[in-house]
Amino acid sequence: MTLLINEIFFSIQGESTYAGLPCAFIRLAGCNLRCTYCDTTYAYEPGNAMTIPEILFKINTFNGLWVEVTGGEPLIQEGTPELIRSLLKNGYRVLLETNGSLDIASVDPACTRIVDLKCPSSGENGRIFWPNLDQMTPNDQIKFVLQDRGDYAFAKKTLPKIPSWIPSEQILFSPVSSVLPPRDLAEWILADGLRVRLHLQLHKILWPDIPRGK
Repeated sequence: MTLLINEIFFSIQGESTYAGLPCAFIRLAGCNLRCTYCDTTYAYEPGNAMTIPEILFKINTFNGLWVEVTGGEPLIQEGTPELIRSLLKNGYRVLLETNGSLDIASVDPACTRIVDLKCPSSGENGRIFWPNLDQMTPNDQIKFVLQDRGDYAFAKKTLPKIPSWIPSEQILFSPVSSVLPPRDLAEWILADGLRVRLHLQLHKILWPDIPRGK
């Protein structure tokens, strides 16, 4: 089985509750959405075909514990669930970043599934696959990427739909870099007393001038 790979690299995890940890990244090629604020448009391009053993060999050279499978949108590739199972079998702790438009049922729940709920300014709000919420476990995380006050209103209105078994510290409110000032979002969260996590992209703070994987 082969997958189309955009890039594989080793860096500091910049997102989720695992921000700050050294992590290997497998960025799969292709995406089924075109969000207005996308910062990885280069992942739309066709990638290089690699077998799962070839991917594992590359990941093993980093001598790390954490691996994130990301994109683009990883779940558009049929082999992604098997890749994740193989990583787990090899002792890695695995994260999946998915845009929330596709069914996560095929992904081993031992993997931490970080699921976007697209806000209106993304232009893809209508593509949310809402049944994912009922399939999530306390191991998973939900992310809202916010560009303006309208996005914040949508995210706030959506919070009651999130299952009670998802810990509040695993609900992430992330401002679009250079568009929504993090301070504004922080003040909105505090004013409304929301039980969510303000989520900043650490890698953009560390390496603001590097557009691709560090």
